[in-house]
Amino acid sequence: MTMQAARCPTDDLSLTNCVVANERDLKSGQHVMIRTTPTHKYVFTVKTHQSVVSGTIAFSLPQRKWAGLALNQDVQVATYTFDTSRQYVGTMTLEVDFLQKKNADSNPYDTDKMSIEFIQFFNSQAFCVGQQFVFSFCEKLFLLVIKDVEAMDPSILRGEQSSKKIDIGLLHGNSQVIFEKAESSTINLIGKSKTRGARQSIINPDWNFERMGIGGLDKEFSDIFRRAFASRVFPPDLVEQMGGKHVKGILLFGPPGCGKTLMARQIGKMLNAREPKVVNGPEILNKYVGESEANIRKLFADAEDEQKRLGVNSGLHIIIFDEIDAICKQRGSMAGSTGVHDTVVNQLLSKIDGVEQLNNILVIGMTNRPDLIDEALLRPGRLEVKMEIGLPDESGRVQILNIHTARMRQSNMLGTDVDIKELAVETKNYSGAELEGLVRAAQSTAMNRHIKASTKVEVDTEKAQELQVSRSDFWASLNNDIKPAFGTNQEDYSSYILNGIVKWSNAVTDILENGELLVQQTKNSERTPLVTVLLEGPPHCGKTALAAKIAEDSEFPFIKICSPDKMIGFSEIAKCQAIKKIFDDAYKSQLSCVLVDDIERLLDFVPIGPRFSNSVLQALLVLLKKTPPRGRKLLILGTTSRKDVMQEMGMLDSFSTTIHIPNISRGEHLVEALELLGGFQEDERTQIAQQVKGKGVWLGIKKLQMLIEMSLQVRERVRKRVRESERE
Repeated sequence: MTMQAARCPTDDLSLTNCVVANERDLKSGQHVMIRTTPTHKYVFTVKTHQSVVSGTIAFSLPQRKWAGLALNQDVQVATYTFDTSRQYVGTMTLEVDFLQKKNADSNPYDTDKMSIEFIQFFNSQAFCVGQQFVFSFCEKLFLLVIKDVEAMDPSILRGEQSSKKIDIGLLHGNSQVIFEKAESSTINLIGKSKTRGARQSIINPDWNFERMGIGGLDKEFSDIFRRAFASRVFPPDLVEQMGGKHVKGILLFGPPGCGKTLMARQIGKMLNAREPKVVNGPEILNKYVGESEANIRKLFADAEDEQKRLGVNSGLHIIIFDEIDAICKQRGSMAGSTGVHDTVVNQLLSKIDGVEQLNNILVIGMTNRPDLIDEALLRPGRLEVKMEIGLPDESGRVQILNIHTARMRQSNMLGTDVDIKELAVETKNYSGAELEGLVRAAQSTAMNRHIKASTKVEVDTEKAQELQVSRSDFWASLNNDIKPAFGTNQEDYSSYILNGIVKWSNAVTDILENGELLVQQTKNSERTPLVTVLLEGPPHCGKTALAAKIAEDSEFPFIKICSPDKMIGFSEIAKCQAIKKIFDDAYKSQLSCVLVDDIERLLDFVPIGPRFSNSVLQALLVLLKKTPPRGRKLLILGTTSRKDVMQEMGMLDSFSTTIHIPNISRGEHLVEALELLGGFQEDERTQIAQQVKGKGVWLGIKKLQMLIEMSLQVRERVRKRVRESERE
């Protein structure tokens, strides 16, 4: 339609940057394109006012200056529809100056606060490059000129740089507004929004995992972005149209030292949000009645206040709870307590997702014990994104080691013989903290070489200038200093195979080959993530040694022995908890082997009575059948000398297969064992062979080793007496 240009009816309307029309001609909130000539067109947002005469459209003075309009000039007016996939403002750069030079002052103006008020005031309005308008801030009037507009692009989620320039854009709550001082202006701008900080929406695209000191968590970060931040990048009205809601909480759990706290802290740096509030769980608790709940309310006070003022345009507030299990235990689980923990949980639940919902918060909780946390806190709408921060894989370990050796590499203090990939292969089941400790230990070993051993401790300064951390330093630290908490401790099982495996017959070779087949099944089969094997046989036949050998040859990153000698004096409950912890630790590794040694001793079984621990029996029955988590594989090797007892207790059926370990029962096998063990001369072995030829023997290999050692001691005593008698 053709309309006449008119003067804006009120000063307040001139500050809105909207054209004003009669409600019979146009509707408030719609966007129109104004054509002054066939080649000159401008887009504005409409407001209505009853004082505007129908058929006219009112412009403020800055708008008329920009568009070159005269009063009563005829203009062509048409409705304009934005392409929401291409024309939402991601970043808008504005040139700012005082509207009137006589009102200029030297006071600092915070561009961050200016940006918040700008987005709140001009939300859902159309803006064009080159446009001039007036903005009221801190009771001062400023003249703004739009210098540059970039479109919002979701590729920022993937950390990609994007700058799609557009001439016309629609401002929304997640737009980034940057203020720049106009040339020859005396205005004093402060804050982050005064420069082009390479930021767009709430995601800061300038983040880099390795520069932030994070390694091995790429997948976890991408999953958190997909779940927690994708909805916050898009304009609020688009999210509303989908009926979507923002994720308000994330729970990070996993073994100690894997980077939970580090990840939570760095999330704040990656987001264009308020500085995160980091709180240790126990700090919330207070001995005075009601103070613990008040501490929770204080954490959310800033977010509540901003949401009341700015609504959907409020910035994101991040609250990080370290050791959240300290304050959010299951309600009613602490018998005889004052109920403080319960009321703290209630207060936190109501703040995150209560009657008055906050939409501008993100709560990040961290714990090693997710099983202790109240279930109500883990439902969707609260801490709904549950992310396990597990032990890093090989590529993750390469990243972590590169991060911690970067400074040495830059300073040329890392030996050329150090192979990071080789170290990553050898550090299976090491957490991020343990890898950092390994680097520190290697540095200490290298520095120790340059300390003079004299009457006083002093550094050899000449050689210290050439200090380099070599491969041997890392290997010394790997073997002696740093052991993984969830890895394989070779000392545990090496004592069981101290004298090696004596292959006194083909039966022993067959047992080891069967064990190798079961190891390969555990590694390669997708259908059987859990393989359980029972090695049974008479006492002293070498069951534990063979099981330890199978475990060692498997080269699984996690090998643990569940042995009764480590549980002497434990109550039944303590024993169950110790066994469960071994299995829980095994589930954290991709490939694990658990050796449950001497099961009847674990069960406290004695034939007189008979007596056994039913609690431990039930715990073992459950754990032997429990399938590991997805992506994890577990081999369980059990040993027992009482197969009949296992049968009566119903445990035999819990094992996938049973392997019988025999005693030495034939003379030729005994001779073969004596030859392999050594200690006897050939003529002595011949004499023994003649004695046992055609006779049956019944002797365990462990017992045989003991008898050989005893006989050698007797022989040494006889020789000593002979030498003494000869001297006489």
